[in-house]
This record gives sequence, C-alpha cells and structure tokens, in this order.
Amino acid sequence: MPLRVAYVMSRFPHLPETFILREMDELERQGWQVSLYPLIRQNQRVVHAEARPWVERMHSLSFISLSSAAANARRLASQPGRYLSLWKDVVTGNLGSPKFLGRAVALLPMAVYAARLMVQEGIEHIHAHYATHPALFAWLIHRLEGIPFSVTVHAHDIFVDTTMLATKLRDAGFVAAISEYNRQRLGRELGPWALDKTHVVHCGIEPWRYQPREHARRQGEVFEIVNVGSLQPYKGQSCLVEACALLAKRGLAFRCRIVGEGEERDRLKDQIAAAGLESCVFLLGSLPQEDLARLLPQAHVYVQPSIITPDGKMEGIPVAIMEAFASGLPVVASELSGVPELVRPGETGLLTPPGDAHALAEALYTLSQDPAQATCLARNGRQLVLSEFDLSANVTRLGDLITNRKM
Repeated sequence: MPLRVAYVMSRFPHLPETFILREMDELERQGWQVSLYPLIRQNQRVVHAEARPWVERMHSLSFISLSSAAANARRLASQPGRYLSLWKDVVTGNLGSPKFLGRAVALLPMAVYAARLMVQEGIEHIHAHYATHPALFAWLIHRLEGIPFSVTVHAHDIFVDTTMLATKLRDAGFVAAISEYNRQRLGRELGPWALDKTHVVHCGIEPWRYQPREHARRQGEVFEIVNVGSLQPYKGQSCLVEACALLAKRGLAFRCRIVGEGEERDRLKDQIAAAGLESCVFLLGSLPQEDLARLLPQAHVYVQPSIITPDGKMEGIPVAIMEAFASGLPVVASELSGVPELVRPGETGLLTPPGDAHALAEALYTLSQDPAQATCLARNGRQLVLSEFDLSANVTRLGDLITNRKM
C-alpha cells in the first residue's frame, strides 16, 4: 500500500539529477504521496520543466532561521537527554572528517525543525538519495522521531569520504544500490550485514522519451560524437578532447558535442583551442531533458570517458548511458565501477581503460569504420535498457522495499 514518503537530497532543482526527479514523478503516478525536503534550494539557469511543480511545493529549509531555533529550543526543553545525546553522537561520529563535521553541525538544527514538519505532515518513511549528508539528515530524524528511512547509494558517497557510513546504513531499513558493483563494495567495506540489507535498484529511464536513430552512418557522413555530463574532473571530458585530437590527426571527419556545465569549462575550452579543435569540438552547456532527447539521435556514438580522480571519486552507472542506448546509439565508456553492468564489451558497447586517450580514440575510430558493428551494439544496448532499466519497473521495486520495511 502506497505511503506518504519524504524525499531528501542535497540540492534541488539540480539539472544532472534527473534520475531523482523521474523517480519521484513515477512514485506519485503509482499512488504514493511524496514530500520534498532538499537540504539546499538551488538556483540555476536551466530547470527541467518537470521540476518546476516540485519547486513550488518543496520545503525550503534554512540552516539558520527563527523557526529552526524555536524547534531546537522546544526539543531541548522537552527531551534534553535525547537532544544532547544526538549532538554527542554527531560530533564524535564526524571527528575524523573536519569537512563532514562542519556540515553535520549545520545540519542537525535543521533536521530537528524538519522532523517537526514531517510529523505534522504525517510522513511514514524517509528516502534519502546519497549516503553522505542526505542520509545523515534522514538518520537524525529517525533518531528523533522513529520514522523509518532508507538510502540510495550512488558513487562518491561511498567511494570517497565514508564518515559515519556504517552507522547510517546499519540503522536504515534497507539500502538501495544503483549497481551490483556498489552492493559488493559495501559488503567488502562494511561486512556481510551490509550485503544482506542492500538491494540493487537501478536508476531508470522512460523509453518513450527517446526515439532511436533511424539509420547507420552513411559513407562520407561526418562522424557525430556526443557526451553528456557535468564538467567535472571525474567525468573525463579532458580525455575525450585528447582523443578527438588523435582522431583529427588520423584524418577522420567528425564533430564532438559535449553537453553539460561545470568547473572544468574554462580548462576544456583552453584545451580545445590549444589542440586547434574549435571547428569540431563544441561545449554546448546545459540542456533540459527534452532538448537532450532531440540531440542524442543525431549522433553516431555516445562516449562516457570517465576517470578515477586521486581522491577516489568516480561514476556509478551514468543515466546518460541509458539515455544513449534508448536513443539507439552504441556506447564507448571507461571500464570502472558499475559501468560494465550496462556497457557489456562486444555486446552493447566498447570499454576502454580510464584516462587512456589512445584507447578511446581507437575505439571511436573502430566504430566510425564499422557501421554494422555500431548498429548491432546499439540494438543490443536498447534491448538491455528496455528490459532492466525501465523506470516504472524499478520504482515499483523500490516501493515494494519501502512497503515491506514498513510492515
């Protein structure tokens, strides 16, 4: 039976996190009542049309407010032992990470206020996306009010700083992992108990949004390459630009379009200029999902050139790869994390070592010269996402997990 559930994430609206937006929309289509509690209300230039109704109804929380101060004063007066114990646990649990400690201290008063709102709203379950601060927020409210919670773990939230990870996940009703890789990693890092309570629930897509490419690359046609992702170091767009320079030296006529925005834009722009690629490599900036759905079928190949940064940050399973498969594209991606669960070598795509521009260029060149292979990979990839990464089916699975933990 559908419940009233609160969704917690770091920020909203956040353009790259369409998977959370779609998940909430699908839950409501399936009869759930969803309330939105982002830790930060984000202001951004491009907002998905589907996000706008959520912006109007979401709870806008503040780290410092009179309402929060009043809620904390009431909690201290009515439950001094529980309140002070929570402060002690939060501080001692985060002492090993000054960055996490500072954010935890800021989050706790806000969580006390949000706990009061959730009780008034009749929230029956909290689901947090990411095991870092959103999971801490849900855990705090669980400790205060006993509302059960669950967590979806993605990538950097379990790959980089794992402060208090075991505490949060042990108290969760269940853990949803976007890949089997993540599930196995939690088992290795935390022990068999984590493996037992973690379930693979893929991020899903809505296949009807994407029209597959109608034909393979024709003789003499410019080879169209596309990449989608925030411009951050772990996304590896610098390696893609380097691979494009190698393709240009081989005389391949191509155009590479990179969709996304972020901290690496200026560096990538300079790299493109230094390599003399301004006429064939383009930074398109952010696009809403309807524009992206129109762009993808114009390409001949999708590239996910991700790397592992020195601090361990890397991908989970990029939803952009699912969208590319749904659009009828073959995929070339880095072999890391859960990516091989989606990009299966020789079956749905080609994998290359992270950060290896020469291998990436070679894989792209191979597909440019073999349209038959590209078509076969694309066909298999589309079948895979239709069968295993359908949004409705995966949200149903998530809902079943929430309902079973409530019972």
